[in-house]
Amino acid sequence: MNKLVVFCEHQSHNLKRSSIELLQFGRSKNFHVVGVVLGSEGSAAAEQATANGAHEVLWFDDAKLNGYNPELFLTALEVGIKQSDARHVLAPASSIGRDVFPRLAARLDSSVASDCVALSVDDNAFVAKKPMYSGKCFAQVSLKDSPYQIVLMRANQLPVAAAGSSNAGAIKKAALPDVSLKTILKEVVKGASEKLDLTEANIIVSGGRGLKEAGNFKMLEDMANVLGATVGASRAVVDSGWVSHSMQVGQTGKTVAPTLYIAVGISGAIQHLAGMTGSKVIVAINNDPNAPIFQKATYGIVGDLFDVVPKLTEEFKKLLHK
Repeated sequence: MNKLVVFCEHQSHNLKRSSIELLQFGRSKNFHVVGVVLGSEGSAAAEQATANGAHEVLWFDDAKLNGYNPELFLTALEVGIKQSDARHVLAPASSIGRDVFPRLAARLDSSVASDCVALSVDDNAFVAKKPMYSGKCFAQVSLKDSPYQIVLMRANQLPVAAAGSSNAGAIKKAALPDVSLKTILKEVVKGASEKLDLTEANIIVSGGRGLKEAGNFKMLEDMANVLGATVGASRAVVDSGWVSHSMQVGQTGKTVAPTLYIAVGISGAIQHLAGMTGSKVIVAINNDPNAPIFQKATYGIVGDLFDVVPKLTEEFKKLLHK
């Protein structure tokens, strides 16, 4: 049985959905799945990994890995891959994944396919599909001739089943070697929001310049609270200082693929569309019937968002809180 390493990202002590997708995919393709969990705060994530398909978990129980340091993560992942004797590696195409795995591929003299939206296995080799030119076309990437097959997958691209009871997979402690650091992490300042990160969210409500001012994002927050959604934004409002960059969806922000994406007052510039066209259902609300967003929308509402959004929020409350 071929071995597969899955980088298990976790947040607030819980395994991220994007990692669960990869664990379950590996199990469904009959790989021997080895999860790699980093940080002393990863105990629960390691347990969740065994419940979601990992035959075994290598847990680097080290407080130095609780915050992202590329030098430490690079070393730990290299140790985990070599210790597992795997040649197949999957990781989320998160900000951490996109930063550390190209470094790792260079160290392993290997290739990496990043930002992929579909994945299959052909003759024990990964075949990945990834968008190019802001989603205008797709490339099919085969890694058959690479010593290590490393693929970074966007979140919400693979199905997730309910977790089972913990299987026979063992959680093994792994040690982080001494590393001569050029970078030292002093402090991580986290935002106050407890909502899911945009890349992990199943429902996103995004706002654009049509909201007119920062204070009107309160309408979107109200709707998001009812739906259990995360609030996003276009680049224009981020550049205007209305919201933080962590909320930006688009080519220079975050690429998302939720089940439901509600675009409020967003015209649909190509840079924004590049970040959200992977959404399963897109609902656009705009008073301009010729706005480009309607060309991508599953459903469109032409109207005054200041009238439409509060009414929709009230209807959602009725439907979801009967």
